[in-house]
Amino acid sequence: MKFMLLIHQGTTPTPLDPEAWATLPEEEQQAVYDAYKSINVTPGVTPGNGLQPPETATTVRVHDGKTITTDGPFVDTKEALNGYLIYEADDLDAAIELAARIPAARLGGAIEVRPIMEW
Repeated sequence: MKFMLLIHQGTTPTPLDPEAWATLPEEEQQAVYDAYKSINVTPGVTPGNGLQPPETATTVRVHDGKTITTDGPFVDTKEALNGYLIYEADDLDAAIELAARIPAARLGGAIEVRPIMEW
């Protein structure tokens, strides 16, 4: 079964925000790098890509045949989607176990585990 793990950063510092990243001790910064390196080589994991900040998003809807775009995400949220990965696992428990290893899960964010529909 395939799962998408959606990484919601929340207030988690990332290297993309040097000021926030500097608030983490060097050991914690290295632990984050090491965790992602380990996750990315886990059998069944297809690493995804990080996403640009939410303010770079465009939300698209179609209403009465007319395309409507809105700058930024549809809702203001602290847990903006920052990245994803795909994990082929035996079951949900295995996917949850992997999600718990993602640093954002313990540093103020959350990981959404969602089964992928296979047609």
